[in-house]
Amino acid sequence: MLDKIRNIIGESKLAYVRSFGCQLNISDGEKIKGLLQQTGYNFTDDETKADLIILNTCAVRENAEDRVFGIIGSMKKLKEIKPSLIIGISGCMTAQEHIAEKIKKSYPQVDFVVGTSAINSIPKMLFDCLNGQKFGVDISEYDDFSEVTQQVRESKFKASVPVMFGCNNFCTYCIVPYVRGRERSRNPDDIIFEVRSLVENGYKEIMLLGQNVNSYGNDFGEVNAFPKLLRELNKIEGDFIIRFMSSHPKDASKELIDTIFECDKIAKHLHLPLQSGSSDVLNRMNRRYTAEKYLETVNYIRSKDPEFSLTTDLIVGFPNESDEDFNATLDIIKYVKYDNIYSFIYSKRSGTKAAEMPDFVSDEVKGRRMRKLLEIQREISSENYRRFIGKKMRVLVDDVSKKQKGYVSGKSNEFIIVEFEGDNSLIGQFVDVEITDAMNWAVRGKII
Repeated sequence: MLDKIRNIIGESKLAYVRSFGCQLNISDGEKIKGLLQQTGYNFTDDETKADLIILNTCAVRENAEDRVFGIIGSMKKLKEIKPSLIIGISGCMTAQEHIAEKIKKSYPQVDFVVGTSAINSIPKMLFDCLNGQKFGVDISEYDDFSEVTQQVRESKFKASVPVMFGCNNFCTYCIVPYVRGRERSRNPDDIIFEVRSLVENGYKEIMLLGQNVNSYGNDFGEVNAFPKLLRELNKIEGDFIIRFMSSHPKDASKELIDTIFECDKIAKHLHLPLQSGSSDVLNRMNRRYTAEKYLETVNYIRSKDPEFSLTTDLIVGFPNESDEDFNATLDIIKYVKYDNIYSFIYSKRSGTKAAEMPDFVSDEVKGRRMRKLLEIQREISSENYRRFIGKKMRVLVDDVSKKQKGYVSGKSNEFIIVEFEGDNSLIGQFVDVEITDAMNWAVRGKII
């Protein structure tokens, strides 16, 4: 199939691939590019020059879908200018049957649609389009993880490696289980082989991905499979760091935490999404842990290292969140003292149970709560980051500074942004930095 497409398109055909949303989507976009590269396509960042356009979509929020529909609509003109242009839509949006049908009926400029687990069908869809088919669709759910598919990675030194796909948790605000299917874990040998190959090719940071990496291997019937996988990856020779996300608190075992502390290549940072400090709200979210249980995990971590770096996700204004509920969230923020938080005002997502819940809290109140939360977190971050002054931090340099000319920036082992004087020749390297100053979003220092 790939050779047939290459023979049809010839040389110098350009593809434009744009991924929206989370890191799993970005990883899927890299696989799509790998498939297209095998068919003979080169790539462009200018959609007006493309012979093939694929939008790899996100469905977490409805406004994300609306944005993509706007972009699809604007491509009608591109198709009119270049009738041979092929347009494909993939990703979480298209995994919803009603969305695929809407695209077919309302956007005739689109040539094919594929779902999140149907990436491997893109060459067939493309071949059919090149042979005159008007519209193709495949939103089936497959268990094939495309282990042999080459990827066109966005970075030469940082790589994302999915360890599992799908989700079984069904949080009431989340659409992911409906668009990515049930949990399916990759074979550990395939993951280890992929990571070892990346390290041998010079990659310095490996980010393990899954909707809930802590439940990796549950479908194998294996207990603590993720900590075991981490320990095997830690044995790989080379100078690199292992990170992972997302980590569901209900499955964050003591074995996982012990593994983080005992393995030298695993980053000393844990992103542990709280979502709310109210056990009542957590119950309505179907998070399947209480605030008290969450704090037990935090206390176990801090018993090993009081300064261990923790970050979290929070939803402000979940339906009928009371002042008491919100204050419980603030209490946990003050107690845990996160280095950083990723906070969102709740937005209704059609197709989820939370969208059907009555909500009597005004947008004004939700906005006020968000401002209060951010104000408190800024104070905590400013205080927290001062603990690094005078210390040495190991940093993987990933870019020039956006805020300070003549500086570069990167992430430390603790997932803290570190800026220091340097040039882009340092990008992709580990360096040791002595910290001299702290802000509420990053620290600064000088190379040792």
